[in-house]
This record gives sequence, C-alpha cells and structure tokens, in this order.
Amino acid sequence: MSSQELMDDPSLAFNSNFSYDSWYIYEPIGAQDDMTSGVIQDCYPTIPYDLYHTCIAPISLAILLALSLLVKRKNLYQNFWDGAPGLLSPVNFLEEEGSNELTVAVFGILFSSLCVLVLDNDPLPFISNSSKHNREYWKIMALLYYPALYYPLVACATIRHRAGYFFGCLLSWCHCVVQIWQKVECPQSSKIYRYYSLLSYLPIILCLVVLSLWYPVQLVKSFRWKKMVDMEVPGSSYYEKYLKNILAKRAPKRSTNKPNPRMLSRLQSYLRSYIYTPEEGFQVPLKLVLSLAMAVIAVYQVALLLLVAFVPNIQIVRLGMTKEVTALFVQFGLVPSDNPTGLPGDKELETIKHYIWSLEVCFISSLVISCLLTLCMLMKSLVTHRFNLKRLYQGAVKDVLHRSCKLRPSQQALVCWMYFAGFQTAFACLGLLIQHIVIFICIVAFTFLVAIPLQSGTNMHLFKIVENMWPFWLTLVVAVIGQNLLTHYCFLERSHPTKELTNRRALYIVTYLLFPINVLVGVLAGVWRMVISALYNVVHFCQLDVSLLSYGAEAFDPGYRTYCHYLKIEVSQSHPVMKAFCLLLLQLHNPKRLKGFQLGDLEEGVKLMKTQKLSTKASKYKQNRARWYLLYTLLNNPSLLPYRKRALSDARANGTQTNPLKP
Repeated sequence: MSSQELMDDPSLAFNSNFSYDSWYIYEPIGAQDDMTSGVIQDCYPTIPYDLYHTCIAPISLAILLALSLLVKRKNLYQNFWDGAPGLLSPVNFLEEEGSNELTVAVFGILFSSLCVLVLDNDPLPFISNSSKHNREYWKIMALLYYPALYYPLVACATIRHRAGYFFGCLLSWCHCVVQIWQKVECPQSSKIYRYYSLLSYLPIILCLVVLSLWYPVQLVKSFRWKKMVDMEVPGSSYYEKYLKNILAKRAPKRSTNKPNPRMLSRLQSYLRSYIYTPEEGFQVPLKLVLSLAMAVIAVYQVALLLLVAFVPNIQIVRLGMTKEVTALFVQFGLVPSDNPTGLPGDKELETIKHYIWSLEVCFISSLVISCLLTLCMLMKSLVTHRFNLKRLYQGAVKDVLHRSCKLRPSQQALVCWMYFAGFQTAFACLGLLIQHIVIFICIVAFTFLVAIPLQSGTNMHLFKIVENMWPFWLTLVVAVIGQNLLTHYCFLERSHPTKELTNRRALYIVTYLLFPINVLVGVLAGVWRMVISALYNVVHFCQLDVSLLSYGAEAFDPGYRTYCHYLKIEVSQSHPVMKAFCLLLLQLHNPKRLKGFQLGDLEEGVKLMKTQKLSTKASKYKQNRARWYLLYTLLNNPSLLPYRKRALSDARANGTQTNPLKP
C-alpha cells in the first residue's frame, strides 16, 4: 500500500494499524430495555413535602405561642417584660437538668435535615423548581427555617409541665409518621444514588422515634408522680452525687510487692485513654455530649455521601470496560500486554477490570479506616474532656491551660462557648474528608506499586529504583548502626554510677568524618519529620482539645482556642460544688424543702437529699472534718473567685456591690 493511498483515505490508514473498525463507540452498550430499566421514575408521596411543611409549620408556631402564654417571665426585666410572655428556652446548656437524649435527638434531626438540603435542588419545601441564581438565597433561608421548625420539639420539655409533654407527643408523632410514610412510599430517588435519600434520612427517623417514645413516658410520669416532680430541684441529684464523691473518706491504697509487667501496664493505660467508661459522681456536660453526638452523625453523613458518589460509578465503569477502551491503557503502558502486535485481548481486559476493582477496594478500605480512626479520636477526646474538667474543678488551671489565667466570663470566651458544638461538628467532617484522601492515596500507592507488582511480576518500577540505589541505602544503614555501636561501646564510660564521656578525641574525629553522611541521614529524617507531622495533624484534626501548633502558638489554632474558652465558661458557670452550695442555700431559705433533714446534714453539705439517718452519737471530729472539706472546696472553687469581697470593684462592708449584677 502506497503512502499516497494512505493520505487520500485516512480511514484506510487507521484500519491498517488496528484490526477493529472504530475506536469510539457511539451505540449504547446492551439492549435498549436494559438502559431504560435503570431509570428511576419520579415518585410523588401521598403527603407532599410542601403540603406537609405548610401544615406543620403553623401548628408548631401555635404550640410555641401556647406554651409561651402558659409560662410567663415576670422576673426577667422588671421594667420591660413584666408579666408578658417570653420565648421558651430550648435547652439549658449550663444546667444539669433535663434529658440528654432529648437534646441530642432534636439536634440530630436539625443537623441531618441541613445535610440533606445542601444537595437538594429545592432547599425550601415551600418553593419548588427554584432557579440556580436564587437557590443559594433559599439555602440561607433554610438555615433559619429548619431551626425554627424543630424549636417546639425541644422547648416542650423545658417547662416541665404536663401540657408541654402532651404537645411534644403530638408534634413528635406527626413528624415521625409523616417521615416514615414518605420513605415507605418513595424509597428510591434519582439524586446521586437511588437509595441515598433513604439512607440519609435514617438519623432523622431514628431521632424522631426516640422523641416519640420519650415524650409519652414523661407524660405518664407527670400523672403518676406529679408532686415529686414539682418538688424536685433540677440537677440536684447530680450535684449531690458529685459532692458526696469528693467529700467521701477514701481508704488508703495498699502497696503491693508484685508490680505489674511494665509493658502490660503501659498497654492497659494506653487503651484506657481511648475508651470512655462512666465514672461515679461525674457527669459530662450537655454541650460536650451534644457536640460529640453531632460529630458522629456528621461522620455518618459524610461517609455515606463519599460512598454513594464513588462506588456505584466505579462499578459502572468496570462493567462497561471494553477492549477498545483497554487499548488506550495498553498504549500508555498502564496495562502490560503479552501480544507482540500490542492489540488488547481478553487477558488485558481482565487485567484492567482487576485494576478498577482494586481501586474500588482501596476506596472502601480507606473510608472504613478513616471512619474508625475518627470515632477513636472522638472517644479519646471525651476522656480528655473529663480529665480537664476534673482538674479545673479542683483549681489546677496550669495543668490544663498551661498558663495561669482567671476562669471568668468574657466576650471572647462566651462567643467561643457558642461556637464550640458547631466547630466540633465541622472539624469532624473536614477531618474525616482529609483522612480519607490521605489514606486512600497511601493505600492506592501501596497496592499499585507493591502488592500488584509482587502478584503479577510486572511494573516493578519501585523495586527497580530501590535496587539501583542499594549502595546509598547500605551506606546510610551502616553509618547509623556504626555511630550507635561506637557510642555504646567507645564514647560512654559505664563503670561509674553515672555515665560519662570518654575517648573524646576519637569522638571528634568520627563526628567530623561522618558529617557528609549525616547530612544525607538528615534529609531522610527531615522527610520522615514532615510525614509524621502531616499524619499527626491529619489524625488529630477532629480533636479540639489538642493543638496542632507548637507550644506558644496555640492562640493561632482556632479549634484549640475555642476549646479553652469553652472550658472557662463551663467551669465558671456550672461548677457542681457551687451549684450544690446554692441548692443548700435554697433549702435553708425554703422551710418546705427541709422536711426530713437534720441540721448536721445541711452543715456537712453532703446530704442534700435524705438517704439514711445519721447516728446521733456522731463525733464532732467528723462534723469538723466535713465542714473543713467544704470550706476548702469553696475557697478553691473557680466559679466563686470573681465574687469574693476582695475581687469586687466597689464592695461594701457586707460584701455586696453598689450596682448589682443583672440576672
């Protein structure tokens, strides 16, 4: 065939190089019925989303107004809202009262709803078929609409009234029934993956089920133990347990002559640092429980989105792989070919499918590892939170914050306290995403550079590079081992009780001669330092209690700075001993609450609730010891330091201020 004929007919030249007819495939793979069977038809539930929100939003608003009229805030401001109804508080974050399950469930519904609307074409259910230009504005409006929609679900429980529990039952049942009914009728959707909508709504349905069971239980309790609920002071049981625990007389620990194995004890202490076990007399604050619960839900939502966005698409690519597409990988040398003509066959097609399957396995494995790693770090942070709070309750500020400071409210501290739960949730999302990317790259590199070449015996590029550089690696290994041996046997004198330097002239000579080699060792150490620093920051990114910067630069870490200020507000405003002391004063002021109590119980500050009778023959030594413990605890209480007489700016003789603080 002449060159002129090839120039006149380009298709003839193309067919002369390849045995098949065309490179690109324009026809759909498979039959037409197979293509149309995978199309998900639009599903319209019996109760549409717009109708559901149109009905439930006014009902929620009416219930909130009814409860606000039921509870009047007369003492909020004497000259402004005297006698007028006030907006109900959703959650008393600084009070150890109520149920953590209720708060976590409502916030879980709110956060999951916001995760769903981020990828939704219609963020607001009232507005359908919104344009791309206005969609971002509707998303901002949705960030305000959904918190207002679910506001009554949590506010119904704060009034501790039978009417609130009844309205809570109605709202939770309405939300739960409608959400389950819609997902049963339309389990599939065309967004990202056919079951993504159903899987993303699972936390919402689970939290609604919890609310649907919690409110009826509280309603039944309000009928059976109404008097007991009315007389109970919120949080008094926890403050009593905490005070009893710190004032309890503990037996001295007996020293054992059989010490535990050093390695086993280290392993046990290391595992305890990652496993949180409940401790008697201590309760984790509500804000911490809420932030960690939202972080777990965030990990689930992000992992689900990554899974459904990658795995189904990579499976479609693997199933649709043909010999024509495989030829492209053969030409670039990504797939080895034993055919001397370079044309792909069945073996090459199976090889590329095996590569794509390996990529899918690497993605799933990295996602599982990153999720487990993030959950372990969150569990470890919970253990650290408890240790830090206990140390700050005792007044050991330097052990936690590494500097002396006063635990009192400030503008920055209060803003960071409001930021804390949101920051923890956002950091968990970003930490999971970064960990997944890094682990996925590492696993893919190991698979395609080490595992697959060892399995197939081809593409041994990494091993060839290492083989060609074996003199360099051998020199570094010999230099490192030689310096350690010389230091151990020649440059340290071990005959004395304390080790001393010896053979200093030889030490100077060896240091000078090995300087160039130590530079190369330093290059490897620098690379290892960079890798370790990056991996450490990636792994601990979701922890706010750990600073990713060095000592002295923690102020530039927004997460750690937010955590430190959060601790200041939490300790100064919710110290259990301070709350127990205030409850004791309230009981002394209200004679109705003193029934069944003895004066000795109140003086000790331990028996806030009568559990057993003290002996009338109790020695005065025990009473004095209990009073001394209580005095010492109150003197070192960080919550009471700003209110002492010497700390007040304009203090009178009786310790009161000229301008009293507003409530």
